[in-house]
Amino acid sequence: MSSVNVECVVKASALIGEGPVWEESEQTLLFVDIAGQKIHRWSPTTNQIQSVETGDTVGFAVPRRSGGYAAGVGRSIVAVDWLTQKLTSLVEVDEDKPNNRLNDGKVDPFGRLLAGTMGKEQQGSLFSVASDLTVTKHLSQVDISNGLDWSLDQKTFFYIDSLSLTVDAFDYDSNSGCLGNRRVVYRMEEGEGLPDGMTVDAEGRLWVACYNGGRVINIDPATGVRLQTVSLPVMKTTSCCFGGPDYSDLYVTSASLGLDQSESSQQPLAGHTFRVRGLGVKGRPSNSFSG
Repeated sequence: MSSVNVECVVKASALIGEGPVWEESEQTLLFVDIAGQKIHRWSPTTNQIQSVETGDTVGFAVPRRSGGYAAGVGRSIVAVDWLTQKLTSLVEVDEDKPNNRLNDGKVDPFGRLLAGTMGKEQQGSLFSVASDLTVTKHLSQVDISNGLDWSLDQKTFFYIDSLSLTVDAFDYDSNSGCLGNRRVVYRMEEGEGLPDGMTVDAEGRLWVACYNGGRVINIDPATGVRLQTVSLPVMKTTSCCFGGPDYSDLYVTSASLGLDQSESSQQPLAGHTFRVRGLGVKGRPSNSFSG
């Protein structure tokens, strides 16, 4: 086993860094700062960060097949034109819950966008958005809709509702996008914090960022066994994705919001993004939204 190396690479000082996506065509890392209301794009080659301000909380940003990005801003899925920095609303969700906001979102291999909401007073939901912008609600009674990804054969959808302290799986019908047969894959253990963002590697195993746990855990969904723990120098690890030229780098985002003064002084790198090398596994390319 090669030695694992954790390096702070994107000094973004995010309030809530989240939703990393590797863009193969650009060889750049896309991620958001939810509370900072920004979408960031970082190039490892130039070490430059470009940003677009969203004017409201932004839960995720994903590439679109037609160009540009789709992002979850407030309760709206919006189109983002990076060059003009213009945002155009495509569709709204949770219209009956005005204080809710979109949180994590990801695109399935067929171009369908799945995204969830969360709220302070009311519970959130999990939706899918088709290429014609038809919205389907799959789950309600969600506390904090978070990490999501698919198995290698696309027949299983992995999902995290953070406050349940579990990573769950559903049967996934790739034709209809319907979910069924919910079951628990992994229960968080003492000290691991809240399950947050997640990615699936090329071997079908899960990598889950642990908020308030200062780590990313690697889980075999077939057995529910934790295979590995990667410790980071920040407690509020939020999400992760594989990237780099051969997808062997694991990028991990983090948050600084909510740290008190002594925690901030002990965690000077909070809110930055990290690159983990030497894991001996690779990830898979991201999918682009067809809408």
